[in-house]
Formats: sequence, C-alpha cells, structure tokens
Amino acid sequence: MKKILNEFKTFALKGSVLDLAIGIIIGAAFNSVVRSFVDDLVMPPIGFLIGEVDFREFFIVFGPEKYETLSEAQSAGAAVISYGVFINALISFLITAIAVFFLVKAVNVMREKKEKEPKTTSTTRPCPYCFTDISRKASRCPNCTSEVEIIKEEKKEEK
Repeated sequence: MKKILNEFKTFALKGSVLDLAIGIIIGAAFNSVVRSFVDDLVMPPIGFLIGEVDFREFFIVFGPEKYETLSEAQSAGAAVISYGVFINALISFLITAIAVFFLVKAVNVMREKKEKEPKTTSTTRPCPYCFTDISRKASRCPNCTSEVEIIKEEKKEEK
C-alpha cells in the first residue's frame, strides 16, 4: 500500500499533472467569465433588438400544460426542452473557442520566434553518470571521476 501511495505521489507531483490541474482551474474560471459575458452583456442587446426577448425563456413543454416561464415549468416537473439555454451555451462555446484559438495562435507565434533565434553552443555537457556539468572536451568527470567519451568539435569550414 505504501508503495502505491509513493507511486501516486510521484505521478501527482510531476510537472505535467500539475500543469494540467492548473489549466483546468484556470479554464473553469475562464468559463464563468465567458458565461457571464454572454448572459449579461451579449444576449440582452440581442434580445432587445429582436423584441425584448430573453433567450433563456425559449422552451418547449411536452404535454398540454402551459407555463409562462422556464422556471415554472421546471418546478412543476414538466418535461421541457430549454433550447434558449442551449443557444446561450452555444454562443459561450463559440466565444471560448475563438479566445482559445487566438491564445494558441499567439503562443505558436512566440514559439516560432524562439525557434528562429540562433542556438548557442554550450561549452559544457552533463556527465552521463553523475549529471554534473563538465567541459565538452573532458575525458574524465572531475566530480565522480568516471571516464566519459570525448566529444570531438566539428571545425567550421571557411571559404
């Protein structure tokens, strides 16, 4: 049991799992902002322009009963298709998708710029045994005294 807990701890504390958890938390917060943006800022003017309509009140009731509002129908236990709520959710999704698209596009532009930067050649390398930085020309690690393969430097040909 202790071994399993240690394995889980190692798994849970890996950077990628923590990054995923942080992404989910930020995504949930972003979702609530987008939902508020759609419900409180986008849909009221659209409803006003088409005749003071609240999309959340667009619904279909299965059965002979008639209800004035969606909340009345739901509290009465009627079978309801609330397609107005779906319209709001669809608009929220589209806004979120557009925001994520532009975010990914910006990250890709930054990555491309970084890839175009000239790569500097390091004068050191890690020892394959103790992972201490050693000279690229070293044949023995000064820390663990292990023999290491010598890296031959490629000479640039001059014209």
